[in-house]
Amino acid sequence: MGGQGGDGHSTTYKGFTVHHPKRWHAITGKGMCAIMWFWILYRAKQDGPVVLGWRHPWEGHEDHSHGHGHEHEHEASH
Repeated sequence: MGGQGGDGHSTTYKGFTVHHPKRWHAITGKGMCAIMWFWILYRAKQDGPVVLGWRHPWEGHEDHSHGHGHEHEHEASH
């Protein structure tokens, strides 16, 4: 059915043949896994308190307003 591809390294157990991955597959997989965990830990650092319910998403963003908040309040009052 599947043919004998690759370099012939495989393990057969109860009629099921598992082919061993090539070296570049293993290295690429480990690299992608590392990138995934770095991303998860970075997002946990950034969003952890909100996800765990320790603070609301709209709290702590005053420093990102760059002075726009007062202009909008002034425009809204006219």
